[in-house]
Amino acid sequence: MKLRTVFLLLILGAIAAFSALNWNHFIAPTTLSLGLTEIQAPLGVIMLGVVAFLTAFFLVFVVYVQASALFDSRRHAQELQLNRELADKAEASRFTELRSFLEAELQKLAGVRSGGSPVTADPAILARLDRLEKELLTAVEQSGNSLAACLGEIEDRLERNAAAPPPRQ
Repeated sequence: MKLRTVFLLLILGAIAAFSALNWNHFIAPTTLSLGLTEIQAPLGVIMLGVVAFLTAFFLVFVVYVQASALFDSRRHAQELQLNRELADKAEASRFTELRSFLEAELQKLAGVRSGGSPVTADPAILARLDRLEKELLTAVEQSGNSLAACLGEIEDRLERNAAAPPPRQ
């Protein structure tokens, strides 16, 4: 049990024990003023009735709050499930759109490769591709030349080391 529930039960138990120990005084009639008139009634029993009424009222209130929270959480869970299903459907439709777009683009590319002329080929793009191809060939040629120079240098060092007399001990 939660700490506050135990605390409330202890308070109600203390009130019940106090009432049982002082029952004769609780049922003794007393003159009570109601504002306009006075009556003879046992004050202790009236106060116990008020405590019992408030306890019952708050118990009903707690049950109402918990029930409304349960209904709200159930409603939110249903709304969340509906939104999740809508999101899944929207995502599936986007994937379908993407698939159809990609298929159309792949068919366009297949048509260009199979001998068809590129209908939408931009001359600027083609010129840039030619320039990039030339730059790539130049970079490959320069890399080959530098690699050949490094290998030649290594061969020269190996030949010099092989021709040199071994060190004396």
